[in-house]
Amino acid sequence: MRNPESVATPYSRQGVLTLGDLGFEALVLPGSTPALEVDELFRADITLRGVVIEGPEGSRLLSRDQLEYKMSGRLGFGRALHSRATAAELLFDSNVTVPDGLGMPEAVAAVLERPEATRYRDLLVLGEGAPRVVPVSEVFEGLSAVFRHASLYDPLTGLPNRRMLELETPALTGGTDRSRIGILFIDLDDFKDVNDTYGHRAGDVVLAGFAQRLSGSVRAEDTVVRLGGDEFAVLLVGVDESEAGAVAERVLECMDEPFVVDGHQLGVTVTVGLAMSGDVTDDVTGEEALTGLEALLRHADGAMLNAKHAGKRRVGRICRGRASSSFVRDALIRRRLPHALQDGALVLEYQPLRDLATGTDHGVEALLRWTDVELGPVPPAEFVPVAEHTGEILRIGAWVMGRACAQARLWADGGTPMKVCVNVSPVQLASGTLVADVMNALQLHGLPAGLLEVEITEGTAILDLPGAAVQLRQLIDAGVGVALDDYGTAHSTPTLLRVLPLTRVKIDKTFIDDIDTDRPTAAIVSGIIHAMHSLGIRITAEGVERAAQLAVLREMGCDTAQGYLISRPLAPADVPAARDGVGSN
Repeated sequence: MRNPESVATPYSRQGVLTLGDLGFEALVLPGSTPALEVDELFRADITLRGVVIEGPEGSRLLSRDQLEYKMSGRLGFGRALHSRATAAELLFDSNVTVPDGLGMPEAVAAVLERPEATRYRDLLVLGEGAPRVVPVSEVFEGLSAVFRHASLYDPLTGLPNRRMLELETPALTGGTDRSRIGILFIDLDDFKDVNDTYGHRAGDVVLAGFAQRLSGSVRAEDTVVRLGGDEFAVLLVGVDESEAGAVAERVLECMDEPFVVDGHQLGVTVTVGLAMSGDVTDDVTGEEALTGLEALLRHADGAMLNAKHAGKRRVGRICRGRASSSFVRDALIRRRLPHALQDGALVLEYQPLRDLATGTDHGVEALLRWTDVELGPVPPAEFVPVAEHTGEILRIGAWVMGRACAQARLWADGGTPMKVCVNVSPVQLASGTLVADVMNALQLHGLPAGLLEVEITEGTAILDLPGAAVQLRQLIDAGVGVALDDYGTAHSTPTLLRVLPLTRVKIDKTFIDDIDTDRPTAAIVSGIIHAMHSLGIRITAEGVERAAQLAVLREMGCDTAQGYLISRPLAPADVPAARDGVGSN
């Protein structure tokens, strides 16, 4: 693995910069050396800054300035007066030594603690090796190198960071044909589970261990960096796509052996995105013009994300049939999403649900919306899968639950209580914290459990159905409703109905579209409604857009309906409950 050398220092080679790495090895003289001999040494070598004098009290530094002061004297007779003196008699009482293992911040502190008159004199550094003389200017330069190193290298793994990659890429790729420059974007699969299960110390051990394995899997001329978190990159120079792919495969293989932490064997895999510069155009997304490196990284990030969607532990490549800008957008969504909450870019809109027996809107579905300053409006279909793969959905999901409960409480206080339906991700179910998150939100906002319903989507994979069933049963027992959303869109429908406890089923829009024009479809929907009612499960029809559809559903005994015919998603203040009573947060 190639290590960038433009900022190479003793720090970057040994790991910690100390006073023992600075200055120069000192010339050591016995204290009995005649003063005139010492004077002659300095006269013969005009670059000599100082010598170390060994005496009864140990090693002391005699600098050129100190010698000149002694040898000149006030009236210029110093040399005559010291003609019979020894080197030890030339020393000053204020001489101070410092240990060679002192780091730069501590060394600077030691310098600043010295009296002002002697503060900037050279330091005598003592340790296991030969004494060294260190100019104070080198100490401050060393401190600057430490800060520069900290800004360009990752402290956990010792690898260069993203900033270093940005600085070094022009020099590393200069003179290389663009088609022979590539990058690997590497993400550890399900790394959050390691931190959550075994603790962050174990996570750090895995990250440091992976950095070593990664460095051993690439070519000597490749540059490995840690981008942040569990993301790494490898800059490949002088390769074709086949050669780059071979490096990527070796990266996958380096994780075949588990990591051993505190006696636990932790099996961790990685997913790799590969992008070749020749396949990448310098895209513009919104108003942001991308540099060549940034465009390459984002394409590799998008390729990695696609590989995650396809099943992880594989190498993703740019699909030449896909628009280049879409890769950039995928990567930018991944980059911008963690900032959405703190930037206040997430909001909830509410789509009313109409009770077909009474004709009143008795509830709403909370729908998440994201408008980013760079990306503009981003549909949930784009950002929710990214949030699920990165784990960001847990933070976002908790925020949605809290915000929806707060709004429902405002409506209830205004005299127009509305049940709020909140979508939850299979990732939230898999985390095992869904029940606690829901109950905490209800308690925090003082909302009756009967005014909340959680929706799980049929078309998404729930890996642990028994575990999910336990959590959903706990919610139902607490009074919270549980709905199966998008019913009819997946092959697992019978299994879900058999295993999961439900209070409501929402029939997908694809069945509702032709309900008023196609007899077989109408028969299927009617059968679903009657079958669910026999199980004590209520029915909601989604995507109702025509009055004829609504009339058919009413005749079939469907309980509730939602869709653009009834209302588009609305801001809290525009929901009928808010107009009739008070309140929107």
